[in-house]
Amino acid sequence: MPMTTLKLRTYQKKIRDGLKDFGNAVGRYRFTYSDFIQQQLKINPSPTKILDTLCEKFLPMNVSAIIYTTMDESFGRNTASAQYFLQLAGYLGIPVIAWNADNSGLEQASMSGLRIQMAPSIHHQAAAMLSILVRYQWHAFTIITSHIAGHTDFVQTVRDQVHQYSDVQDHTKPNIKFTIIDTVLINSPDEDLAKVVDSEARIMLLYSTKEEAVGIMRVAESMGLTGKDYVWIVTQSVVGPSEMAPGDFPVGMLGVHFDTDDSALNEAIVTCVRIFGYGVMNFLSDARNEHLSLKPQLSCEGHTNARWTLGATFYRYLKNVSIPYDKVYDDIDGKRDERFSVVEFLPDGTRKDVELKIMNLRTAGTMTTRKWEEIGTWNSWDREGVTINDIVWPGHQHVPPPGVPEQFHLKIVFLEEPPYISLASPDPVTGQCSANRGILCRVATEAMMANVTNQTLAQQNSTYYQCCSGFCIDMLQKFSVELGFSYDLFRVEDGKWGTLEGNKWNGLVAALINHKADMALSSFKINSEREGVIDFTVPFLESGIAIVVAKRTGIISPTAFLEPFDTASWMLVAFVAIQVAALTIFLFEWLSPGGYNMKVAPPRDHKFSLLRTYWLVWAVLFQAAVHVDCPKGFTARFMANIWAMFAVVFLAIYTANLAAFMITREEYHDLSGIEDHRLQNPYFKKPPFKFGFVPFTNTETIMAKHQTEMFQYMKQYNKSNIADGIRGIKKGEQDAFIYDATVLDYLVGQDDECTLLTVGAWYHMTGYGIAFPRGSKHTAHFNERLMSYKDNGDMERIQRFWLTGACKPKKQSKRASEPLALEQFLSAYLLLMTGVLLALILLLLEHVYFKYVRKHLAKTDSGGCCALISLSMGKSLTFRGAVFEAQNQLRRHRCRDPLCDTHIWKVKHELDMARVKIKQLEKELESHGLKPSKKFPPSNVLTSCWKPRQTEPDDDYDPSFLSVVASSVIFPAESAM
Repeated sequence: MPMTTLKLRTYQKKIRDGLKDFGNAVGRYRFTYSDFIQQQLKINPSPTKILDTLCEKFLPMNVSAIIYTTMDESFGRNTASAQYFLQLAGYLGIPVIAWNADNSGLEQASMSGLRIQMAPSIHHQAAAMLSILVRYQWHAFTIITSHIAGHTDFVQTVRDQVHQYSDVQDHTKPNIKFTIIDTVLINSPDEDLAKVVDSEARIMLLYSTKEEAVGIMRVAESMGLTGKDYVWIVTQSVVGPSEMAPGDFPVGMLGVHFDTDDSALNEAIVTCVRIFGYGVMNFLSDARNEHLSLKPQLSCEGHTNARWTLGATFYRYLKNVSIPYDKVYDDIDGKRDERFSVVEFLPDGTRKDVELKIMNLRTAGTMTTRKWEEIGTWNSWDREGVTINDIVWPGHQHVPPPGVPEQFHLKIVFLEEPPYISLASPDPVTGQCSANRGILCRVATEAMMANVTNQTLAQQNSTYYQCCSGFCIDMLQKFSVELGFSYDLFRVEDGKWGTLEGNKWNGLVAALINHKADMALSSFKINSEREGVIDFTVPFLESGIAIVVAKRTGIISPTAFLEPFDTASWMLVAFVAIQVAALTIFLFEWLSPGGYNMKVAPPRDHKFSLLRTYWLVWAVLFQAAVHVDCPKGFTARFMANIWAMFAVVFLAIYTANLAAFMITREEYHDLSGIEDHRLQNPYFKKPPFKFGFVPFTNTETIMAKHQTEMFQYMKQYNKSNIADGIRGIKKGEQDAFIYDATVLDYLVGQDDECTLLTVGAWYHMTGYGIAFPRGSKHTAHFNERLMSYKDNGDMERIQRFWLTGACKPKKQSKRASEPLALEQFLSAYLLLMTGVLLALILLLLEHVYFKYVRKHLAKTDSGGCCALISLSMGKSLTFRGAVFEAQNQLRRHRCRDPLCDTHIWKVKHELDMARVKIKQLEKELESHGLKPSKKFPPSNVLTSCWKPRQTEPDDDYDPSFLSVVASSVIFPAESAM
């Protein structure tokens, strides 16, 4: 600013006094003081003119630093000229030591320039403001700024300070949680301050010029924003250098202030010179700078010397200066109290320790006269920061305002649905709800309440009032405390969520549209139809449409004993492993010298055939305790041992896996989602697939809109509420039920029997919201709180508490220890019945063989080759075998004919005659020197075969049966003779 000759000489004397302390060290460097820069900043504020001035006046003098001091407080947008000057000095690389009362627009200059700021900055003023908020426990506030230079820096600085207070790691500040309700940039005071009227803000931080503040406060007063409940805290730019304030400012305003008069400027000049001097001394005393000069050779001509490269180095020495000085305070008793202080700087070049005054606006003489009075101080080095006494509060109150709105009242409508809202009866004596039962809520209709004469008795009656608890009730209580409102909670009369019936809405939506309620709180789904007539907050929980089914105890699969191996493995064992093992053992026995002899078919002492080999293989494989014939050959026996080893491994694997497939299984309809073919085509199976939903819900709206055919089918299986739907699927009345996903998940977790299961993907994702009538002013406030709950984890904690369920352990353990029912052994019984049926088939085949096949096979198998396949078959084809067979049949047979004895005597007589004749023939052969042929059995065989059985007197024999036996035994012998 232009200076008088007297003031200029005074300042020059201050500078000379400041330089005396440094002697020759600083004397070698030019120090120039002039006021022409300040004049240029006023006359030609353009960057080009300022640059020309620097090039023409400063650079030829080889200045190594610029001391920029001014007590001008014009603020406003003219501050940009000073900003240009400091930025250009920074581009040239010349450090600047500044003390300027109006530094509102110089925050950006400090980032690009080499600037040391002696005066308190916007950062310090914001910190002092927040210290006042901490002292009076004001947690929420609104920032209001004009287009003053640096307004964006002020807003960002306040946000940074708020973050530091909420950061528990910063132990220099008390841990407090601030909420910035809004940030208002004033373009049109009437329109912009209307936002503040509708908000919950009661504390305002104002940053503007004094002239702009006058217009803002006039509008604020007309809108009722300057009453006893509103506190305005302003910066130095509003307070200004004078103690007097405009009459438009309300009494009780608070402000932060620092002195900008001549004495403050004089002291700042001396301090700036001392900083420069100490910086030069520190630079010269450093041995690394012995050959460096602090005389920059800069020129604006050309591009070689456009920036002083040593300027950044010299700036670090200036910034690291620490200057001790004494400052005198007057205490209450009038005594002089001298305190020792130090001037130091932060890494960004701002002053480390700063002291600000706390000002309070009061009346002075007349009611229209206002005056700023100092009521305390704030210093940056004290943790508590602020010291305040004797404040006149807005409205001439003697106590500070609460800083939050006065309580307002809301009528809240709900509809119960666990776990969001659950109902329970209140205490029948007191009519109150216990701590774990929530809050009292009305369930009676308005018509019922009109007849109530005693409210206390009504609260004890569960027909009128019940206790509401749950997820939404916990949220409501947090909202009530933090937003400061009271409420009445009542149930919607028609018990419906809110859908269109004809052209009218019902349920919760109708209550809001008709202004019977100010808010609807429950598990209220957000959809486009509802959003068209009411307002929703942001979703407090995501959800969708899900499907619940019931688990049923299934029987063990009839093929469970086959499931340990897949089909390929069983085929490999049955048709490869067993066949190869049996054939190799049989062939090795046949080919082995110690095994089967090819010349004897078969040997009398040999009991091994192909079928007996299969019997051995199967017995070893399944470890059956049965009699088997072992091979004689070494090779065959070795092969049998190898097969035994295979059987051990096979059975170990089979047994280990069998347990997993023989347990009781739970069956359920594993649906993939709403698009599952069983839901899209319910008549695909017989009987048709049955599923439903609850009408007048979001589920009905979505299904009617997007799944028309399915919706028409489901209507016949609807249930009035979700509890009925759950009971329906547990009893088997329905196969599935469709409803809100989070509710179904909760009911599944809370099911005592653990028989419920949600299946498939969620359909049509949306969320639950808090609903308000269209245009409600409360929507924004609840939105802000919901967002903060999500950010700080409160919502997650409530969700984890209410939406987590678990099956009852006692019920589950009891159910697990019940004895198995008969149907659990169906596979074992099925295996047994299959074996019986196979045995019957084999019995039938055996009869067919003996009756039809054997006599034909006996004619062709004269060499006994069938004995290789089966010894029993081979014996059945020989005469001796037939005799033994007849003998066995006779022993088991009993004749019931009365003439049995006569027939027996006749047959016996014929047998005796045949025996006599045989003996005669044998003697004749012996007389001729011939012996009887070995082809026929000796006579004693016949004797033993036809020896009469000792029977009881009432037993008899069937003569027809004996005739058949005789014809099949005797006559072939006679023909052979």
